[in-house]
Amino acid sequence: MTAQERLEQCYTSVRERLPFRPKVGLILGSGLGDLAEKLEIVASIPYSEIANFPISTVAGHKGRFVFAYIGEVPTVIMQGRVHYYEGYSMEEVVLPTRLMHLMGAEILFLTNAAGGINPEFAVGDFMLITDQISSFVPSPLIGPNADKLGERFPDMSQIYDSELQNLISKTAQNKGIRLQKGVYLQTSGPNFESPAEVRMYSMLGADAVGMSTACEALAANHMKMRICGVSCISNLATGISKVPLSDDDVKEIANKVGAQFQELVLSVIRQMA
Repeated sequence: MTAQERLEQCYTSVRERLPFRPKVGLILGSGLGDLAEKLEIVASIPYSEIANFPISTVAGHKGRFVFAYIGEVPTVIMQGRVHYYEGYSMEEVVLPTRLMHLMGAEILFLTNAAGGINPEFAVGDFMLITDQISSFVPSPLIGPNADKLGERFPDMSQIYDSELQNLISKTAQNKGIRLQKGVYLQTSGPNFESPAEVRMYSMLGADAVGMSTACEALAANHMKMRICGVSCISNLATGISKVPLSDDDVKEIANKVGAQFQELVLSVIRQMA
């Protein structure tokens, strides 16, 4: 089964359950998982009820699409993303992004928890993603091109939409939320990076590192979606941090600043009407 055939099969299994045509697709990272619970949910579709759809195995990820209006903006929310380190192929990892676009989403809003590499970053900061480095994971476009989705060799000059970046920056400023800017680098995970790797990433121009997001942005760019993204700097990267890293510490910081993170994301989406 080709990627296009699998995508169409997934869409066929959810088409009759869609409550509206979403404008925005929102992928929730660590610290944002309960955002959907604070909205008036119109409908939800568990991943387990979608034909040939990958299931998130990460603890705390609910694994469902949630449909809600954020202000007047019809939004489909991915509550629990799929990661490459879970053992899925990269084509499976970006299948949810492609499916949200097939549902109608024109804008993809990416969020994540990331390790800070830039020495000016502090734990708990938010970083507006201005560009990315995805060279350390396979491209989701490898294999026969899905011509219905996009062209064989998509341009990557500006993955993250400049107007949406400005919207996020102005919203953060108006709300007094500290917002850094920088380049996000994706690794495969699930291990945290070594100090030598972090030094290399810094030399390459990365400001933050994580285990998701860049592949999803690449797939969305292939489909000509408008893309924006914000990282929560939940820890300082290995070698910069003075203590060993653990997933529990990452979750603790992400949850601690989660309310402010949610406020920023919701405020931005309300202005996308």
